[in-house]
This record gives sequence, structure tokens and C-alpha cells, in this order.
Amino acid sequence: MPTLFRLIVVLAILAGLGYGALWALATMVEPQPRDISFTVPPERIGK
Repeated sequence: MPTLFRLIVVLAILAGLGYGALWALATMVEPQPRDISFTVPPERIGK
């Protein structure tokens, strides 16, 4: 039983670290908008 409890605790800690990393990326990193342009081939326009 102690081994199962230890496994659950380790998995919970890893899940918490992953959640914290995702939260930090979502709140602290601001995306930089930029223009995107590309040429559409004439074959695709006629369809």
C-alpha cells in the first residue's frame, strides 16, 4: 500500500508541475501578431 500511495503522490506532483507550466505560459507569454500573406495559384481560383 505505501508503494501505491507514493506512486499517486508522484503522479499528482508531476500533474501539478505540468499544470503550473501551462498556466505560466498562458499568462506570462504574450504572442506577437504579424501579417501573413501568400499567393494563391490561379488554378485554385477557378474552381
